[in-house]
Amino acid sequence: MTISTLADWHSRYADGVQTPRTALHSLHGELTNDDPAWIHIITGPELDAQLDALETLLDNAGGDRSALPLYGVPFAVKDNIDVAGLPTTAACPDYAYTPTRSAAAVERLQAAGAILLGKTNLDQFATGLVGTRSPYGAVPNAFDPTYISGGSSSGSASVVARGLVAFALGTDTAGSGRVPAGFNNLVGVKATCGAISTRGVVPACRSLDCVSIFALDMADAEYLRTVLTAFDTEDAYSRAQPAQAPAGMANTATPRLGIPAEPEFYGDEAARQAFEASVAQWQAAGAEIVALDFTPFQEAAALLYQGPWVAERYAAVGAFIDAHPDAADPVVADIITGGRKPSAVDAFGAQYALAALKRQADALIESVDALLVPTAPSIYRQDEIAAEPVALNSRLGTYTNFVNLLDYCALALPGGFRGDGLPAGITLIAPAWHDARLAALGARWQNHQPWPLGTGERLASQLATPASADPAPQMIRVAVVGAHLRGMPLNWQLTERDAVFVEQTETAPEYRLLALAGTTPPKPGLIRGADGASIQVELWDVPIEAFGSFVALIPAPLGIGTLQLADGREVKGFICEGWAAESARDVTAFGGWRAYIADQNAKANDHG
Repeated sequence: MTISTLADWHSRYADGVQTPRTALHSLHGELTNDDPAWIHIITGPELDAQLDALETLLDNAGGDRSALPLYGVPFAVKDNIDVAGLPTTAACPDYAYTPTRSAAAVERLQAAGAILLGKTNLDQFATGLVGTRSPYGAVPNAFDPTYISGGSSSGSASVVARGLVAFALGTDTAGSGRVPAGFNNLVGVKATCGAISTRGVVPACRSLDCVSIFALDMADAEYLRTVLTAFDTEDAYSRAQPAQAPAGMANTATPRLGIPAEPEFYGDEAARQAFEASVAQWQAAGAEIVALDFTPFQEAAALLYQGPWVAERYAAVGAFIDAHPDAADPVVADIITGGRKPSAVDAFGAQYALAALKRQADALIESVDALLVPTAPSIYRQDEIAAEPVALNSRLGTYTNFVNLLDYCALALPGGFRGDGLPAGITLIAPAWHDARLAALGARWQNHQPWPLGTGERLASQLATPASADPAPQMIRVAVVGAHLRGMPLNWQLTERDAVFVEQTETAPEYRLLALAGTTPPKPGLIRGADGASIQVELWDVPIEAFGSFVALIPAPLGIGTLQLADGREVKGFICEGWAAESARDVTAFGGWRAYIADQNAKANDHG
């Protein structure tokens, strides 16, 4: 089965090779009910009903597919997320109900043109990080079926890793959207709490629950996050993104990443070696690694299950378990019914302790651009989990349990493979609303260390942001050609404004590149003309509120105009007044400013 990203699906339809109806019926025919990753696969008529609705959406858009950015893209959702007309079981058949309305996240995806193929297996009531606590069967690891898939969003991770869908939704309260990503070589997005509506999700700990995203690469993950992020007045825990939310990495050249000073791997040497290799690769990619005392994070993590928050799980489904004691998985039932014990005094005491720990933790996390941790300290075989279901599950949350409690966002990334061939995940963690900054770091990691897509062999593209992706609504895309390029002397004027690097590309083949006379630092100018060539440029997304101050720094004869790129796109970019050509050197033959500066430096060294 071909493992396909959003870009692959877009190309498939744009080329006219297939239509959503032919492509998705073919894919649907390959899905089987004996696959433990699925709880419910839609029927052929249910698929046709969605395809009919997609055609109506396209007609309403005047046939413009760009108005439906997920046109015909297949996806799945964890079966604690409502889909109208399909049963929601939360992996407990006796709990099942059929909603008349879909969850907010599903509504947004289908409005963008995505097609749901089914609902996926999970640790019952989203209680577990293992993927084995389900009457529908344990979901095996996509790379070695003797190992666990991770949970609780086990099925969603499995179907994406194996290419059965392009992406899937899970949930994340204590790591359920990150641990399965790490164990199955995927990107896992745990956005800021409340950024993505949880309306229509069976609650685990409602104040901490998040809808998570499983994707194959950073381009898909970040695009889906932007589609799903929206304030929902019907969700009491929904939060509006602040207007001043950080847009990108403040220090693109040398990000500071905080790692545990004494990381815990519970004796797993393969996990330790894999994480150390990832840290070394981050250093090779230009990151500064800072060892931090993780004690406040560890103590916050302990509060989640050793403290009164388990009472939230009892508040969600405890009454059902009390009334149906034989319906729940014994381990799950024992955990949830433990929520009867904490008192209101215990709850307030834990809140006070968490507030004190958050003050300490915030001081640590604000000293770096992000935390860098192993997604999980180890991975276990299914028989090991069966023998020690609680103790080993607890270990898996070492680097995940504290994140939602402390109101942080997180991004799980493929971190290469262990010596035994199993995936080794890493996770970046940052304060609330730093999601775009994590995405910029994730793109940097993908560019430096591209990973195989899921269980396939094709590597994630080194162009981490697809050329077709439009800038976010609060951003302006700008092409830079000279002193503002990465590593050049004026790049700081972009990074200090939280501009985000998008991609390196070229202009249309009709520009001349001039080395302007008397400029410090040396600057080029672009002039459009019939005798030009394609010139290398970088595209950056600049926050709208910072754009004016950036333009004010540009000296004559330079200015900002509209540039045409080699692929036909038009973006704002640096242009030059024609009169400057009289005293400038034409360096078009170098194809870009970097090559010209390198040539000048080499000549200076030769004469030195």
